[in-house]
Amino acid sequence: MRIGIITGASSGLGRAYAKHIDKRMELDELWLIARRETRLTALADTLDHDCRILALDLTDRESFDLLERTLEVEKPVVSVLVSAAGFGKFGEAQDLTAKETEDMIALNCHAAAEVTRLCLPYLHRGSRVLEIASCAAFQPLPGISLYAATKAFLLRYTQALRHELQGRGILVTAVCPYWLKTEFMAVARDTANPGAVRHTPLAMRPEAAAAWSLTMNGLGAGVVTCGPIPFVMRLGGKILPAGIPMRIWDNIRKL
Repeated sequence: MRIGIITGASSGLGRAYAKHIDKRMELDELWLIARRETRLTALADTLDHDCRILALDLTDRESFDLLERTLEVEKPVVSVLVSAAGFGKFGEAQDLTAKETEDMIALNCHAAAEVTRLCLPYLHRGSRVLEIASCAAFQPLPGISLYAATKAFLLRYTQALRHELQGRGILVTAVCPYWLKTEFMAVARDTANPGAVRHTPLAMRPEAAAAWSLTMNGLGAGVVTCGPIPFVMRLGGKILPAGIPMRIWDNIRKL
């Protein structure tokens, strides 16, 4: 059985990936993972593929145990894995609660790495892996310091994973988009200091980011920036001392 696994599939970029993969790949099933079962069911009703709904909270250890058992029973070929589960909170480090700090690290870092680890035995030559990082990964960003740090972890993890899996013929890509027009903004502003980032201009549609990154992953790209702004941020992060992009960002976020 050839399957696709998409975490964070109930909304935003994860949902966009589900729709594009449904149209572009021939699979036996799509496994849709997120906390909100009703949203996953509603999404499944719009897709042509058979879908397996896994209503899992990826900040809970038991969710990984359930996924592991399901994989062991079904023994599928994971043809595509998209780790899109994640969230962010605007605010400086002192503004975040203990739970916000813990959950952001758990979901953005641990969940992505653990779901990937569980899927590794089921990836075959030609399988595709997309880990959803962010252009925030390219430099430290005051005001969203923890979020940016979690995405930096995921970027580096994915780059090393790509190297590790090259011999198996598996395509691995770190996806690093700019702001997206999703529920991310409402969640990010529901914090003690929502004004830490006052504006998020030029946000792009998640459908465009999903389509472009799937195409580039198929071509073997290791990092996909999904637009000119994140490309410039990636370039700046390579050639400039970290203090310069931080100062530029620190001024922009307060406009």
